[in-house]
Amino acid sequence: RFCLPLVLASLPTMATAEEIPPALQDSWGDFWLFRFFVNAAGYASIVVPGFLLIQYFRRRNYLETGRGICFPVIKSCVFGSEVKSVHQEDGSLPPRVEPTESSTARQVFKLLFCTAGLQASYLTWGVLQERVMTRTYGATETDPGEKFKDSQFLVFMNRILAFTVAGLYCALTKQPRHGAPMYKYSFASLSNILSSWCQYEALKYISFPTQVLAKASKVIPVMMMGKLVSRKSYEYWEYLTAALISVGVSMFLLSSAPNRHMSTVTTFSGIVLLAGYIIFDSFTSNWQDALFSYKMSPVQMMFGVNVFSCLFTVGSLLEQGALLESLRFMARHSEFTAHAVLLSVCSACGQLFIFYTINQFGAAVFTIIMTLRQAFAILLSCLIYGHTVTVVGGLGVAVVFIALFLRVYARSRMKKRSKKLPPGETPVQKV
Repeated sequence: RFCLPLVLASLPTMATAEEIPPALQDSWGDFWLFRFFVNAAGYASIVVPGFLLIQYFRRRNYLETGRGICFPVIKSCVFGSEVKSVHQEDGSLPPRVEPTESSTARQVFKLLFCTAGLQASYLTWGVLQERVMTRTYGATETDPGEKFKDSQFLVFMNRILAFTVAGLYCALTKQPRHGAPMYKYSFASLSNILSSWCQYEALKYISFPTQVLAKASKVIPVMMMGKLVSRKSYEYWEYLTAALISVGVSMFLLSSAPNRHMSTVTTFSGIVLLAGYIIFDSFTSNWQDALFSYKMSPVQMMFGVNVFSCLFTVGSLLEQGALLESLRFMARHSEFTAHAVLLSVCSACGQLFIFYTINQFGAAVFTIIMTLRQAFAILLSCLIYGHTVTVVGGLGVAVVFIALFLRVYARSRMKKRSKKLPPGETPVQKV
């Protein structure tokens, strides 16, 4: 509720700040592929020793022979309790709390509250994300200003606040007994960091509306990852809606707008970064889905993943010497400091609104709200930053969102039919 007024007050400065063409790189060290490998090397310097330690403790059968003050910590990180719960029907989704003796007005108020919270958090987050990655800071009539380049620092800012919020929530509320080995969170954390980094970097090469549509199309790689990682089966209508989304995204990407600004041209680098974002994000969701086989709450998942995210990003930033440089940039530009902090606040609050909305109203209502948010995000970005969309591109956008709504409708219908059928019968053949 408090994010939206702040960002609306700063929209004029966001829209008028000077933009730097993405093709102009200061040096080869600023090229995204080089930065990717440097970051990956930083993560490897933490992952490899951790992997060797895990193998060492397992070979020593430390769970039975270990003693001392470090035993509980090592047991929790390497072995866990290894007690799994019955896998939930919706995987990563928490069990929905059915309203009891609640008035219609109260439920409507809760729905409006969830909708407003999700829209305010993620629309503000999207506007700020584009502002930080595509505009300069400190520009004057004589000075063109400078652009913030380190996407990894923004990922670190987001994760440190999410880690703090999740930790406080777990400390102040009753949570299920934790049983998963802590190291298993590192896989989801690493893929989550890389997907977020690709998301930020992609904005240097493509427009925000293109990125939003690419996120909508991640249904397809998520299904592919589900086949490979979790051995899932899907129904025919899921493949149909995935195909419609692909057609809509292709129509948007292949359409060309007259007098399109240089920064909004989709480049090869932008396509590669978007593909990286979708692949890493698809792995994250499927790995988290597998982790929910342990008894844990979504906030515990949020805490565990962000613990490793903070460790990986701060370690990589310190090794590169980029942490101090980013802090100096914040000291030089107070506007960037405000944007980075608000970006992190919106990200953390948005995650809490996700958990609350799914818990109160279920996944279908949440998906509808977030689909509307994507449409509003494209419209807001075009209004503020002057992106243009052709008629063919507009039709592509419409096809994507129609497919998303059909997906939500079909899923809700299938759940209702499956509840009415006798046990052992399936309403639709899966493939």
